[in-house]
Order: sequence, then structure tokens, then C-alpha cells
Amino acid sequence: MRIAENVTFGGSGLEREGELRAQPERITELWRAPGCRVLPLWRGKPLVAGKGRERLGWLRADHAVVGLAREPAIFLGRDGEGSVFAVDISFWTPPDLDAAALAAFFDPSEQHHPDLPADHRFTDLRRVMTQLTPRDAELAATARALIGWHRSHRYCSRCGAMSEMAEAGWRRSCPECGAHHFPRSDPVVIMLVVRGNRLLLGRSPAWPEGMYSLLAGFVEPGETIEAAVRREVAEEAGIRVGTVRYLASQPWPFPASLMIGCLAQAESDEITRDPHELDDALWMTREELVAVLSGRHAEVKGAREGAIAHFLIRNWLADRLD
Repeated sequence: MRIAENVTFGGSGLEREGELRAQPERITELWRAPGCRVLPLWRGKPLVAGKGRERLGWLRADHAVVGLAREPAIFLGRDGEGSVFAVDISFWTPPDLDAAALAAFFDPSEQHHPDLPADHRFTDLRRVMTQLTPRDAELAATARALIGWHRSHRYCSRCGAMSEMAEAGWRRSCPECGAHHFPRSDPVVIMLVVRGNRLLLGRSPAWPEGMYSLLAGFVEPGETIEAAVRREVAEEAGIRVGTVRYLASQPWPFPASLMIGCLAQAESDEITRDPHELDDALWMTREELVAVLSGRHAEVKGAREGAIAHFLIRNWLADRLD
């Protein structure tokens, strides 16, 4: 798929400069350099600025909000002439915190720190991901995934002791047993299951009413991508799949998945749904899907723009998969 890296969060060509991560003196120099920019995140929400056409809210390293971080900054790489970092300020408690909104499937709330301009606020990355430039989208996704990993891996999985951040945020080290732990991405297959002019869609029981998307599932240990596609489709919808072909991938930092998009040729029609996995599953024709993506379908709402499911469906309809 020639346009595979046009998917949101992919293809910006970020210079990650991995060789610098183990050079603390050099990292300190980059942090103190005039061109350094820092992205704060609060509970996984990046700081954004502007209204209508949002952009990431980069701050100087000496800004008061950056100083709220309790752990060292994470080095994201080089962007143009300067270096870019991310910090987690989740220990800050905003006024009038709406706990119910934070727990919602789509979090509509935004948080503003009083030391920032009025148009700067922390917002769910999924709300603004399609408005960001490819570079900012990749940086925000990388920062969110890494900060989430650090928050959920504070303790050594070998001995249970508290671990420490190392290598500019790209490793955790255990001071007790000496174990090293590195960030991980969980592989997830997501598939265009097609049969002639029709595409298979499903909806999770936890999703908002009317929302449908492509079937997806985690790759299990000892399993190929192709085998995972066939197993997941059979388990969730009872459909037998033959040929499987890779199309595109997307880093999905909610919390830390790598979505592996595939085209799967169905060899059967009858849906036998697993009610624990799917609230519903159905076949839709190309004509019906055009109405779904344009928001004109009476019952079905499509995958969110910016997600790889939307990207794959739109390009399948446009016959751009080759």
C-alpha cells in the first residue's frame, strides 16, 4: 500500500537520535540549549494551543509548568534545529476536576493551568489528532505512549523493587537486581474482512450507540500476523478467512498498541457472533459505507477519523489498497 504511512501518527520521519539516550551529559546540553522545546502531558493529555486549528503547546524548559514534573524529562529526538522533550505533570490537580468526564469513552473535558495562556489546555489526543501536523502527531503519540509506560511500570517485574528512569526515558533500571526494562508496543491486528462488494463490521459492547468499526484483536505469543487475523475473525464473528495481506500500520498510544492493518478475504458469509466480544456484527456494501463515512446512514456511525480503521475503509472504498 503506497500511501500506508499517511496514516495518523505515522510517516513524519522524526529524527529520534537514539544514540544520544545513553549520553546524559549530551542530553543535559540539549535540555539547556536555546532551541529546546518541552511538551507537558497531564494524565495522557498533551498540551495544545489555539482554537479551530490546534497545535501542540510547546514550552521552554524553564517554564513553571514544566517544573511540575516529578520525574526526568523524556527525550523525544530532534525536530529541525532544536531538541524536543516531554514531561508528565499528572500530579497537578486542576480546579473543578470532572471525574465523570475523565472516565467517559470520549473525554470531552479540557484542563487549563493558570500559568499558561488562555488558549492553552490539556485535551484528549484523540480529539485533535487529525488537526496536528504529521510531525506533531508523531511526537504527541510517542510522548503519550512512553509516559503511560513509565506510569504503569514503576516496579521491577523481576524482583518487585521500585525501578528508576534511565536513558533519557527509554529504559527503566532496577537498583536492586540490576534488571533493565524497555518500552513495549502490543501488536494488534485490525482487518478489512471483505467478500465481494461487502465489508464486515462489528461493534464492541462498550462503544457508544451506533458506532461500528473493523474487527481487531491482540496477536498472541507464538502466532503470526496472518494466523491472528484468521483466529480473531473466526472467534468474534464465526467467519472463515483465507488469504491475508498486510496493508499498513499505526502506532496507537491508547495505551501502547501497534495496529497492523490487513486485508482478509472471507470464505464464508454467515455470522456467528461471540456476545462477549461483539454487541453486533454485519456486512455492509460499498454503497452503504459511503453513506456511513459521510454521516448520512440512519443507524450506523463509522470509525473515528484518524484511526487506522477509518483510513483503511476510506482507501478500500477509493480502491487505493495497491
